[in-house]
Amino acid sequence: YTSTSEVYGNPPDEAIPTTESYFGHVNPVGPRSCYDESKRAGEAFVKAYELQHNIKTKIVRIFNTSGPRIRYGPEYGRVVPNFIHQALNDEDITVFGDGSQTRSFTYVADEIEGLLKMVHKDEALGEVINLGNDKEFTILELANLIKEMMSSNSKIVFKPLPIDDPVRRCPDISKAKSLLNWEPTTPLKIALEKTIAWFIKNEE
Repeated sequence: YTSTSEVYGNPPDEAIPTTESYFGHVNPVGPRSCYDESKRAGEAFVKAYELQHNIKTKIVRIFNTSGPRIRYGPEYGRVVPNFIHQALNDEDITVFGDGSQTRSFTYVADEIEGLLKMVHKDEALGEVINLGNDKEFTILELANLIKEMMSSNSKIVFKPLPIDDPVRRCPDISKAKSLLNWEPTTPLKIALEKTIAWFIKNEE
């Protein structure tokens, strides 16, 4: 079952990096809750089926992932393609809050490698495993890096932070390393170079 880091909600600093044993800090009635809670419910259904039918399952919690072909649009809320699109068109780069909130970005090829290992390795049977990058970057760092890499004339502007937006997001990937022999290998700058090149070639 492909789950998400969103099941952790907005963990406190002492739960960063976040292990799979952290139960989460999620607002069940907030504007983001339909996605968070649907994934939490999905995990519960998977585990209930496992217990009822004695069939081992696998749950993977995916953290922020980006790369070529990622969909752009405000309805998706994906910061990397949003920033690239804005920088490419010399539009204001919109940072919510003061930009100090963090995310951990995984390149899509690394994520796919992790997913394939999750599928094929018996060591993952019955497990819940984080797949993500354990290196944190602030959103403001990301905005400045994309602007610099694209030599953009965009200005960075700040808007109010959305309700329930996580302050920090960073996985503990010890289980992925030990059970899957997996960890991401693509540095953020290389991942951005490939993603930016795709946007330049394909955005109309």
